[in-house]
Amino acid sequence: MDGAAAVDHYILDDVTRTEAGCLTSTQLARLRGTGERLQAHFGCPQDVEWAIDADDVLWLLQSRPITSLFPAPPLSEKPLPRVYLEFGHVQGMLQPVTPMGMSTLRTQIAAMLAALGVRVEIVDIGGRLYGDLTDLARDRSSRKRLVKLLAVDFGPRAQAAMQHVLADPRFAPTSGGTRHGGAPGAASLRTARRAVVGILRALARPEAARTRMFEAIEQLRVSSAAPADLRTTADRLRFVQAQDADADADDSADAIMWPIVAGMLAAALPTALLKGVAGPDEIHTVLGGMPHNITIEMDLALWRLAQGVGEHRQLLLDTPPAELAALYLRGTLPDIGMAAFLDVYGHRGVAEVDLGVPRWAEDPTPVFAAVANYLRVTDPQQGPDQRFQRAASAAETALEELVTRTRRRRPVRGRAAAFLLRRARSLAGLREAGKFAGLYPLRETRRQLLLIGADLHGAGLLDQPDDIMFLTLDEVHTVVHQGVDLRGTVTSRRTVHRRELRRRTVPVALLSDGTDVETVLTAAPAGDGTLAGVGASAGRVTGPARVVHDPSTAHVEPGEVLVAATTDPGWTPLFLTAAALVTETGAIMAHGPTVAREYGIPAVICVPDATRTITTGQLVTVDGGAGTVTPHGPSAPEQEGRQ
Repeated sequence: MDGAAAVDHYILDDVTRTEAGCLTSTQLARLRGTGERLQAHFGCPQDVEWAIDADDVLWLLQSRPITSLFPAPPLSEKPLPRVYLEFGHVQGMLQPVTPMGMSTLRTQIAAMLAALGVRVEIVDIGGRLYGDLTDLARDRSSRKRLVKLLAVDFGPRAQAAMQHVLADPRFAPTSGGTRHGGAPGAASLRTARRAVVGILRALARPEAARTRMFEAIEQLRVSSAAPADLRTTADRLRFVQAQDADADADDSADAIMWPIVAGMLAAALPTALLKGVAGPDEIHTVLGGMPHNITIEMDLALWRLAQGVGEHRQLLLDTPPAELAALYLRGTLPDIGMAAFLDVYGHRGVAEVDLGVPRWAEDPTPVFAAVANYLRVTDPQQGPDQRFQRAASAAETALEELVTRTRRRRPVRGRAAAFLLRRARSLAGLREAGKFAGLYPLRETRRQLLLIGADLHGAGLLDQPDDIMFLTLDEVHTVVHQGVDLRGTVTSRRTVHRRELRRRTVPVALLSDGTDVETVLTAAPAGDGTLAGVGASAGRVTGPARVVHDPSTAHVEPGEVLVAATTDPGWTPLFLTAAALVTETGAIMAHGPTVAREYGIPAVICVPDATRTITTGQLVTVDGGAGTVTPHGPSAPEQEGRQ
């Protein structure tokens, strides 16, 4: 056998279905009753092995607690079933969000989608952000374009799951529109008009659009600072609540949003225009070495810092990053330019959209780990600055060749594609700027919350100041104004959060009965060991793998292939020494693949279970054109002390 076979899949709920598969309705009812008795007896969900013999006798072979079961969606008053799509990996987040981060992110994401004319409820499942797409899936108009829309940020795994859901009769379109997907209202029409004006304006004059954007970002940075007269805990809480309620409805939001959208469209549309003339590899090359990317500028600034450490090189190589961070925060580390770097980029970090996560300015351990990785690059030609310049030169050369060829074969499409690709090189790099700007108010909100936490700790209402991140804003209000002791709540939530931090896989899509949609998709036949994914950055590289779960202290040698479940901008300093990138999730235009293209390193995304199938030290070939990862031979033993 090749390991792949069709299986019968049953959901034992209260819904009556026509009999299909090898089990009768009577047998299924018996199994459900047995499962319920076992769960009641042991006090938790059970993984049960069973068999039915020729005499129709049910035998229980084994029952054990399910410790890795992903939490089920919360009960909903809305009609069942419902479908939830995981939103966190769009921002490169696999880890659970803290309760404070969840309470603010749910509001912000819903408001952002509403500004685009889309209404989606954000649901907390296992500490992760899931969007309830049921109404969009059942709406006749929305479902026609839903799968295509997911390509931009969610990627092919989410698309495959949603395609399966749309084919499920239980999600058949309803008659008439829904409140989420019906005829556009006045607000949606206003948003559409603003979008058209903003996008066309950016495409017509990209330089002016960039200028307006960075002026708006600077204005946001300045305006995010808390007023100097915040003296009491209640004052600080009012400031935080006002920040959370601010919907960014002014012109500065348009100045930031629409140039980004214009750049993404300009980068995405040429693929269809150039079909049959140019392949994805060529277009990915054209989109490499992109200017105006704030995350690339950050990475290169850190590279320049590393190149200027001089006599302190050995100290930075030999001292653990956590110790260096402690020295820096105490003010006893020699001046290497870290203060200047953190003054500009210190509001960033891994999983940086979560209010509950420390910023680099608070804990620069990951930054020192990245500096040590940079110092191990001994070949000047492999320096990130040189790699970026090579990618930029290759992009300009590929663009001119592609334009010439396309105009000769398809003159009209050639002119349109040339215009869009040139605009993409002017605007697509701005994609990172929107999130960078949004981190300024988050930084100040977090600072004020920690000050509130310190006050509550002093009053004996919290065990430590950052316990406040395991409460919601409403709960903090009750503690501040009513003196309610929620330390027990904090303790239980911290326990759940620590448990979820150990989880290595998160379902891309869930149904309301807890079904992981990907588990019921048709399994691909086993092959020759090659892992299939989606090519996101052209090139072919062979090198030893480095599987990384936590970038904060990751050691990545030059030439190693970085293998991760997902990445966000806080991971990108690791890219400067990596030879290639492999991730389990993502989309072509997501952070990781975008930065990989900037440096001209191959990237393959959406490789299921890559971090478990590949081991550190194992030789692998990454083909960004074919979208494959090929392991070679057994894995090498992991080196002690590395992650």
